[in-house]
Amino acid sequence: MTRFLTAALLSTALTSPTFAAEPAEVVTHYADLAAAKYGDSLTTAQALQAAVGALIAAPSEDTLNTAKEAWLAARVPYQQTEVFRFGNAVVDDWEGKVNAWPLDEGLIDYVAEGSAVNEENTHAGLNVIATPKFTLSGTEVDATAITPELISGTLHEADGIEANVASGYHAIEFLLWGQDLNGTGAGAGARPFTDFAAGDACTGGNCDRRAAYLKAAADLLVSDLEFMAAQWAEGGAGRTAVTADPNAGLLAMLTGMGSLSYGEQAGERMKLGLMLNDPEEEHDCFSDNTHNSHFYDGLGIRDVYLGQYTRIDGTQMTGPSLSDLVAVKDAAVDSQLKTELDASVAALQAIKTAAEGGLAYDQMLEAGNKDGEALIMGAVNALVTQTASIERAVAALGLSKVDFEGSDSLDNPNAVFQ
Repeated sequence: MTRFLTAALLSTALTSPTFAAEPAEVVTHYADLAAAKYGDSLTTAQALQAAVGALIAAPSEDTLNTAKEAWLAARVPYQQTEVFRFGNAVVDDWEGKVNAWPLDEGLIDYVAEGSAVNEENTHAGLNVIATPKFTLSGTEVDATAITPELISGTLHEADGIEANVASGYHAIEFLLWGQDLNGTGAGAGARPFTDFAAGDACTGGNCDRRAAYLKAAADLLVSDLEFMAAQWAEGGAGRTAVTADPNAGLLAMLTGMGSLSYGEQAGERMKLGLMLNDPEEEHDCFSDNTHNSHFYDGLGIRDVYLGQYTRIDGTQMTGPSLSDLVAVKDAAVDSQLKTELDASVAALQAIKTAAEGGLAYDQMLEAGNKDGEALIMGAVNALVTQTASIERAVAALGLSKVDFEGSDSLDNPNAVFQ
């Protein structure tokens, strides 16, 4: 769903920024940022792939924990890429392969009794790991060999049901952590390393197939990120699309900022879960990493506006930015938006700090948790506020009116409970 935002022009005195940028320079630097962020996402996914290989080769508490740490590290650069999604078709068409959620995890592996019931998804309890042969859409599937092709071509979004998430970060997360059965209580998933062990040491059954699924999912994640990194390299489709027409490229940048800020993050990822008091609505629900997921989304929004990014090796990227352009047209809008972007990052940092101090995001969602509600709504309100200024930046640059993604949780709250 989308929310139409009217771009009202503001009349304020103009001032010249220190660095005067041209639209073509700004969109080229934006493409450079995308290339760097997807490059870092690929590098960390490759490290995860290696850690998964080590876990499979020698299952232990240490190798499982190392694989979990690699997954958490891989989320840091990837979440900062989500701002490229909504304004760029090449990303939006692909993103569901790597970051779709929430998922009916019973499609993949064993789950707690009674938790795989979904009246809208007959495959919610399929358990492919325990079922080498099964029927989808009237066709018998031989899943004796669990491969990337089986996951991407047959299982992912099987029967057109979005909850049948079989690939990407969250499928891997589930296989490493297992279900989080704590509800809004303390604690994340607690899969034992013996779920990957051989012979009599195996728990959960089908440890060889579980290992095969995890390996195939990690391999598929790497190949999917190789594809996206190539889209932002010289001559890639993503780079070509945003640089061919600088004004269209600027609009893509602002569309990505506004849609992630408003409908996706403030709405679907934050306020909706709070309204439902449902930990199943948290983004990284198995690992209790949602506080980081939200924080790096917010950081990515601000980075696009300021033309900056801190790479995983510590390298600082800066260059011609949207801020430079807006400051020339309307210094007040630029100043206000920068202040509001800082405020949203600070509000998300407050959630991150609280979670790292022992109040996990799913605990914040508990009905009656006033501290948790205040933290989440502080970020939601900050994200909504900055979206209005993103709209003003669109107008200041003389760009077309833009549709930003919306959410019933923000636009029509009563519909959430219908």
